[in-house]
Amino acid sequence: MSDFQQTGPLTTLHLLGRTDLSSLDQSLAAAADRFPICLVLPSLISEIKGPALGPILSALASVSYLSKIVVTLGPATESEFREAREFFGRLPHETVLIWNNGPRLESLYQRLEQTGLSAGPDGKGRSVWMALGYLLADSPSAIIALHDCDIVTYDRRLLDRLVYPVASPLMKYHFCKGFYARFSQSLHGRVTRLYVAPLLQALTQILGDLPFLNYLEAFRYPLAGEFCMTGELARSLHFPSGWGLEIGVLAEVYRHTSLQKICQSELCERYDHKHQTLSNSPKQGLGRMATDIAWTLFHLLAEEGVCLTPALLATLPSVYLRHARTAVRRYHHEALINQLTYDLHLELSSAERFSKILAEAGHSFQEKVAARPAIIPDWDHVRAALPTFLGDLKTAVDADNAS
Repeated sequence: MSDFQQTGPLTTLHLLGRTDLSSLDQSLAAAADRFPICLVLPSLISEIKGPALGPILSALASVSYLSKIVVTLGPATESEFREAREFFGRLPHETVLIWNNGPRLESLYQRLEQTGLSAGPDGKGRSVWMALGYLLADSPSAIIALHDCDIVTYDRRLLDRLVYPVASPLMKYHFCKGFYARFSQSLHGRVTRLYVAPLLQALTQILGDLPFLNYLEAFRYPLAGEFCMTGELARSLHFPSGWGLEIGVLAEVYRHTSLQKICQSELCERYDHKHQTLSNSPKQGLGRMATDIAWTLFHLLAEEGVCLTPALLATLPSVYLRHARTAVRRYHHEALINQLTYDLHLELSSAERFSKILAEAGHSFQEKVAARPAIIPDWDHVRAALPTFLGDLKTAVDADNAS
């Protein structure tokens, strides 16, 4: 059972035992009478054949309060799109698939480019952005939730606890971020545990007390893929196109709503999904993720008025590594008392590798300080530049689903 301490600038909603599913369902069904509640599922074609997605759909089939499910696909051929449409067709809800690299949407990307805007390269950021655009055209007042499709420990209470803080008229949050403990026979979530958390601590030590850093540090799992927000907030958010998506979204939420309207909700007792490797390449797996996160953080701090000097960026990897080694010791002890497997050498080696990636990212940032990472414009900007674009997007997606 979790603690229920409220510390830091955000409201934290803890999981205190098993909640009454029928009671939450009734509350959410009543909320859905006022605002449609929609779910976005970013999915890769490979996940259709994976172990997680089938059970997720079986669990979602019993969720009565969802008005629409939007599946936004990674790269897919026409036959794969049709296969995915058939696979997700088992859901009893109105379900729409977005073929992000299909010819109809490719023509829309070209229109954006011709206007001086860009939807960015293919990736999760663009896929999520397109799904939000479709929902804003279809149901502009919707409450929009999102979770990944590779959760092997999925329980439908996860969705209830993600949606409820935004949908409930007794709470009325604008944004809810999910968090959880990631473990099986060992501790998972290395990028959060051994990279992001120590990096934020190192930045705070060097830069001092900054509200933006305090805000990011308040999230129990800042890289969680699960969030819920109002449609009004969704219209105003820029989206990073790379692996900095989750950090970038948190920064955008920070800028567009008050802290009193942001919360985090503990979604489940244990969470597990697919794991990636930490290679020596900064362009693959967790190495690429760590690089993109560093770049995103550097640019976000610059936008907050922080001067990231060469001396600061040169010092940061060493300060980070000290905090990371402390984290490794603490997680080792966490594993010991819970009788979990823990590879101390691997964890320390990971911290060393992350330190080198951080140094490389800092050096690259100094060389290209004027080059911002790819940022997808907010939907209000797109609508101002191309007033018919949202309607054209909905028409294109509906045509793909009808053909």
